[in-house]
Amino acid sequence: MTIIDNTDAVPAPRGHDDDNAPLLEVRDLHVEFHTRDGVAKAVNGVNYSVSAGETLAVLGESGSGKSVTAQAIMGILDMPPAKIPQGEILFRGQDMLKMSGEERRKLRGTRIAMIFQDALSSLNPVLSVGYQLGEMFRVHQGLSKKDAKAKAIELMDKVKIPAAAARINDYPHQFSGGMRQRIMIAMALALEPDLIIADEPTTALDVTVQAQVMDLLAELQREYNMGLILITHDLGVVADVADKIAVMYAGRIVELAPVHEIYKKPAHPYTKGLLDSIPRLDQKGQELYAIKGLPPNLLHVPAGCAFNPRCPQAQDICRTEIPALLPVTERDGGELAGRGSACHFWKETLHG
Repeated sequence: MTIIDNTDAVPAPRGHDDDNAPLLEVRDLHVEFHTRDGVAKAVNGVNYSVSAGETLAVLGESGSGKSVTAQAIMGILDMPPAKIPQGEILFRGQDMLKMSGEERRKLRGTRIAMIFQDALSSLNPVLSVGYQLGEMFRVHQGLSKKDAKAKAIELMDKVKIPAAAARINDYPHQFSGGMRQRIMIAMALALEPDLIIADEPTTALDVTVQAQVMDLLAELQREYNMGLILITHDLGVVADVADKIAVMYAGRIVELAPVHEIYKKPAHPYTKGLLDSIPRLDQKGQELYAIKGLPPNLLHVPAGCAFNPRCPQAQDICRTEIPALLPVTERDGGELAGRGSACHFWKETLHG
């Protein structure tokens, strides 16, 4: 579901002293879950930023911390058992972790919106899609039912739902999976937020519909100049829409790079493994590559680099020292702008 607030609070001004500053900055974020079996460290020192009009893709297997980071940004973690022991989440320079609950609610829906992966369970099955879309305008902007319905039809047209005016009173189960996802995008766009977080927005959709939904998101982002955080486990989905990619593993970012650079020359063995596992047309009939082993139990993360039990190039230092996310360079030492890798032996991966 798209996060909205049922108060009539007025959001903070949209302007910012420095128009070139990032829209969102996550700094050294840690998130823990306190359970009967111990403390699960789901996010361990994540740093990333997103500017207006920019798309950041956050990739990784289930349990890597990518969705938990997004939930921390939105302020929708269940606390307890979740706890944020340290870190900053700056939206237009203001630390949201220091805001009151009311101040956070003012941002949700109006300034920051989230699209979840399962549209059918996110939409209310007993309310028409027109009512649910119109609620955004009735609650936040005080529009009449008639005006809110007109706005809802306009939104459905915007996300290319055929015969929007005729389908405004239909219920979620009467739409296909792809159309329901478009409705979720429409809800996220309703109040023209500065930033949208899309958590696996194409899961369970067929390949053709996936492409249509991703193209729609990219088109709307350009139109509204929004920041977009795209969470996915599929490198193939983001190739044509992302500006940069952050690869997460066991709660840490292990590689950060401009999108096309990471496809050409990955600088971390985990990223290379993900790329090698993508089906390719020139390898028809060949067995797909799979990274050996399983992601670690977050209650018992291996010492050193968390990827070392699965890494084909792990050495002794990998089992004792956690590698920092550091800049990577060309063979001749030339700078690779915007690139970083958390691997002791990134040179072997990048230049090997």
